[in-house]
Amino acid sequence: MSEALKELAQGIEAKRPDCVVSWDVAFGELTVNVALSSLVSFVEFLKSDGACRFSTLVDITAVDHPDREERFDVVYHFLSMYQNQRIRLKVPVREDGMVPSLTEVHPSANWFEREVFDMFGILFSGHPDLRRILTDYGFRGYPLRKDFPTTGYTEVRYDEEQKRVVYEPVKLVQEYRQFDFMSPWEGAEYILPGDDKSEAKG
Repeated sequence: MSEALKELAQGIEAKRPDCVVSWDVAFGELTVNVALSSLVSFVEFLKSDGACRFSTLVDITAVDHPDREERFDVVYHFLSMYQNQRIRLKVPVREDGMVPSLTEVHPSANWFEREVFDMFGILFSGHPDLRRILTDYGFRGYPLRKDFPTTGYTEVRYDEEQKRVVYEPVKLVQEYRQFDFMSPWEGAEYILPGDDKSEAKG
């Protein structure tokens, strides 16, 4: 399988050297790093080229690298049912950058791009309806960014007296617990029920 993916990657690179920055086959999967400016034309090529025919967009997601100048990697997964192969594209983008929408090439990109916008705050230029899809309309922040607090900013609950949903600042009712990750069986200074019986038998 890896040899077939290497041949695929070499063929793609030979045909579209203007788009492919680099590629790698690891764990039986092909990842191609693509220049942001070439994304749409490269995806069109992958869909139409006879040796590729990656006609199914499986998913779009992102990875946050807060310390990097190009903070995000937008990650695309495609499937070729004709060739029985998969390919992953990675495109780096700055926090204030925009990624061209793939909705003209793959209409299914519509909701995927909305999800990435909702979770990471990444903007997609040319998207027909870029708005939140998983969180509420007034939600603040982007939950999958690494600097987003694990508690969030707002608590949402249904108020029985007001008969409506209310939004309140998060209030923690207890301090965060400090876990030492020690197994409960290690370092115990007490006898667990039943342990005394095993000692009596010995």
